[in-house]
Formats: sequence, structure tokens, C-alpha cells
Amino acid sequence: MSFESLGLLPPLVNAAHAQAFTHPTPIQQAAIGLILQRQDLLATAQTGSGKTAAYALPILQNWLLAHQAGQGHGGVLVVVPTRELAAQVGDAIKLLAHDLPLRPKTVVVHGGVSINPQMLALRGGADAVVATPGRLLDLVDHGAISLGGVEVLVLDEADRLLDLGFAQEMNRLVAMLPKRRQSLLFSATCAPAVQALAQMLLIKPVRIDIASAPETQPDIEQRSICVDVPNRTPLLRHLITHEAWQQVMVFVSTKYSTELVAAKLLKHGIDAAAFHGELSQGLRTEILLAFKTGRLRVLVATDLASRGIDVAQLPAVVNYDLPRAPADYTHRIGRTGRAGKQGVAISFVTAQAEAQFRLIENKQGLRVSREVVPGFEPQDPAPTTLAGERGPDNGGIKGRRKSKKDKLREAAKLAAQPKSSNQNL
Repeated sequence: MSFESLGLLPPLVNAAHAQAFTHPTPIQQAAIGLILQRQDLLATAQTGSGKTAAYALPILQNWLLAHQAGQGHGGVLVVVPTRELAAQVGDAIKLLAHDLPLRPKTVVVHGGVSINPQMLALRGGADAVVATPGRLLDLVDHGAISLGGVEVLVLDEADRLLDLGFAQEMNRLVAMLPKRRQSLLFSATCAPAVQALAQMLLIKPVRIDIASAPETQPDIEQRSICVDVPNRTPLLRHLITHEAWQQVMVFVSTKYSTELVAAKLLKHGIDAAAFHGELSQGLRTEILLAFKTGRLRVLVATDLASRGIDVAQLPAVVNYDLPRAPADYTHRIGRTGRAGKQGVAISFVTAQAEAQFRLIENKQGLRVSREVVPGFEPQDPAPTTLAGERGPDNGGIKGRRKSKKDKLREAAKLAAQPKSSNQNL
């Protein structure tokens, strides 16, 4: 199937080819025609599947044809969860529209930077706005933008929007939108919260599910290495050198860990930088640009980098700390093996994290053989608690903490026990 066969205009076909899409990806094949027909859409597609072009190409065509016919066209609003994804989507729309005889005025707005330049950019209106929810509401409150003229709404990474706690903001935004509009919801998963959001936003939507299609699976070799906690950083240095990775993205659990691991790598002559949500937007942009252009070898990041960051031909991802939720594991390793390229994803499995990794395996329906690297043989014994069982090691697994009722029952049971004469020893 070709882009021409989907009904796209020649300038948009050429733009798709210029972005290295030789032929439509499955999500593009399924979505473009429906969006051209102004259908509401609920689409699940994994990261790296080409979903930005899947909605941007037909939206641009509908906008152009309406203007050429003198019919006018309401605004396009794309809501995304992170600043980096906002910038990436905005750039993609501008690139895809580059050869059109008329180009939409596209404005990207997000937090972390001064609101004043964004208010100036919105003077006179905009044809397309790409925004994070918080900054969009700030602009509405300042009177810089009105949502009453939105004709097309796109929620990109809808599950991440909800994971990051934007539910209240989304409710406010939806209340401001006109009822007559086209709504497109794209998500990597279709969790119950996403389905509830879809029921609120969409009118007779067409459902597309590409996430599990075998032909869309990225070419990622998954590996797991058993290692003791203190040896993770030396093992990371060894792998970077031994595997000769020119670039690698390392995921850790906290902002403090990003700074610590990056500092240790720098101390040993490995060019690394920490990337987390508490950095200024200017510094985040600078670090990300350095990594994307190959001037930075190692990016040590929190889950902020697990979605919406596209690094061409990234060879490797390392889970220094395992993610709390199995879904986050999928998004992390999805940073490599993109656009048909091969990649490797390595997870460090400590004795304390063994049950957690088994839970990730169970959720994905796979088994990853444990490896041991000579010189880094683990000494800590693995716990006997199985994944999914309640035990001392799984407090960090999402959904496995003791409930309030469980704690109350245990306290009551303990109080009912006869006091021991040795209780104060």
C-alpha cells in the first residue's frame, strides 16, 4: 500500500517520504482514511509506530482543502503529556506541512518557560496548537487563547496524560470545547481510565488496535543480567565499553539517581548527563539536543524520557532500576529498535528486584534468560517469593503494596495476641 492510495495529496506524500516513511505503517494505513472522512477515532498503537504522521497528514489535508474552498477551518488542538513530546509533535507538523501551498500557523506551548512569548505567538490566533494541559489552561486563564473554535482535538499518549495526573485538567479542557468537533484519541494502552475518557470525548468512534500486531513489533533483543546492587554502575561502565555503544539511554527510578549515576560515569571519562523533570526547560532541551545529535553518549533519565523522545538509531537501553509498572518497561525499551532498526534492551536484575522482573515477564508473556557477566557474579541470594506474592521485596511493585484494610487486619490480629514477657527485650 502507498500513501497515494490512501488519498493524500502529492505534497503530503512527498513530505511523508522525506521523513523516511517509504510506505504507510499499519497505524497510518488504518487511520489516515478515517480521519480524512472526519471520523472520531480511538487508536492504540505503540510508540515508534508512526502515529504522529497518522493524524497530522490527514488533518493537514482537511485544513488545506477547506481553506482552498474558501470554507475556512476551525483550529486544531493537540494535547500531549510532556514538553519534549509537544516540541516533537510541533516540529513534525511543520515538516509535514512544509511543501503545502498554504501552511498552517502552528504554535507549541508548554510549561517550564516564560508564558509571555507564547502569548505573543498566539496573537491573531493559530491554526494548530500543540500543548501540555497545564500551560494550555494558563493561556486560557490569561485570555490568550479560546477553545471554542476547536474543530479537531487530538489527545496523543492519552494513557500517559492520565498517568501523570492530568485528569482534572482534561475535564476542564473538555468543558470548554465545542460539542461539534472531530476527536482523535491515541494511546499506547487502552486501560479502563482511557476507555472512560474515550466515552466522554468521542462520538461513535472507530476503534483501531495496532499495538499487538506482530508486524509492528520493534526489533529489540531483550536481555537481563543478574548483578548485586553495588556493582550496577561498574557493570554499566563495562557494558558501555565492551559493547562499544556510541549511545545508550539508562533508566533509573529517581532524580537523585540520575545525578549520581551520571556523575560516576563522568568521573570515569564517559560523557553522560542527567535528565529529569526538575531541570529547567532550557537545560532539558540542550541535553536532549546533544543526545539526539550524538554529542552526548549516555543519557541517564527517569521515566520522563520513556515516551515522546525519538532518538534515531539508538542502539541500546539499560534498565539500571526496574520500572514500577510493567507498561513502563514496554515504553522504556521502545526507545531503541525504532524505524526498523535493531536495538538491545538490558535490565539489571538484583536479588531484591527478581520478583519484580518476573512480574514484568508475566505481564508480557515472555521469559528472558538471566545472564551473569564474568567479574560481576552476584553474591546476594535471590528471594524465594514469587512474582505476585506478598513479600518483603515487592513493596515497589505497582499494585502490590498492602491495602489499608490489610494493615488494619494485621494490627487487630497483633493486638489480640497475648503479650509476651520478653516484649521489651
